[in-house]
Amino acid sequence: MPGNSSRRGAVRKRAGGNPTAGSGGRVRRGLEGRGPTPKAAERENHKAFKAKKRAEAESSKGRPRRSKQTDTEWVAGRNSVVEALRAGVPVTTVYVAEGAERDGRLREVFRIVAERGIALLEVTKNELDRLTDRAVHQGLAAKVPPYTYAHHTDLLDRAAEAGEPPLIVALDSVTDPRNLGAVVRSAAGFGAHGVVIPERRAAGMTASAWKTSAGAAARIPVAQATNLVRALKDLQEAGCMVVGLAADGEVSLPDLDLADGPLVLVVGSEGDGLGRLVSETCDQLVSIPMTNQLESLNAGVAAGVALYEIARRRA
Repeated sequence: MPGNSSRRGAVRKRAGGNPTAGSGGRVRRGLEGRGPTPKAAERENHKAFKAKKRAEAESSKGRPRRSKQTDTEWVAGRNSVVEALRAGVPVTTVYVAEGAERDGRLREVFRIVAERGIALLEVTKNELDRLTDRAVHQGLAAKVPPYTYAHHTDLLDRAAEAGEPPLIVALDSVTDPRNLGAVVRSAAGFGAHGVVIPERRAAGMTASAWKTSAGAAARIPVAQATNLVRALKDLQEAGCMVVGLAADGEVSLPDLDLADGPLVLVVGSEGDGLGRLVSETCDQLVSIPMTNQLESLNAGVAAGVALYEIARRRA
């Protein structure tokens, strides 16, 4: 019978068919799964793995890792770029669209970038549209690198190097970058050693914050804390007293006896004030006396008033 003959040239049928035909035989192993894909931080050739190793190396040296914002920021528009350069925002590259009309603002930009050695690139309008995500750039845009944040313990080191009791400002849920910039400016002006902000649900050191600080952001460090309450407790353990500004504070600002010692001043958002956990962490809640019954001051003004009084008491 066909398939059962033992004569020369006969083909013997196998019950399993031809194991080398199709993908069910010879290449079956090649189609088998290899398990879940390892996380990026576990793959040796991935940049996340290398970043993790660098962070572990820094940690082993006893130095906390500084955090960075993840995205490069773009400043678009002639007035915005000119103001950013005047305010000392750390611009790395200025982009000009081909054929852009030369006016006074553009000539000022050319002068500033030449004086500071900032890179100047000419690109097509379409390329500038793409880079700025189609913002209204008027043929001019600037690239600002991610801000490098300090660690909150760095601020204590800065005070120790100056031979002064630490004075640190912490912001709780302040989301307006202009308020952050105003606080940084006041902190620098009244002798604070740094500002601490939360990593989430808060304004970061954007170009807007840099401009509002009027250059003070280049003179005073800003630290970013993953958990603000934990950072405040770390500062307490280091010997600092933590006071929070609150409308119903039990101590009036002029009566603050802690002003001349190691101090952390916590300022909340204009709308919600201090969060519950942050408020409970404070050693004292301090109110700013006002003649009129206003609901609240914004964070920038409140911080400036409190820092002035603290600086006066310390002097």
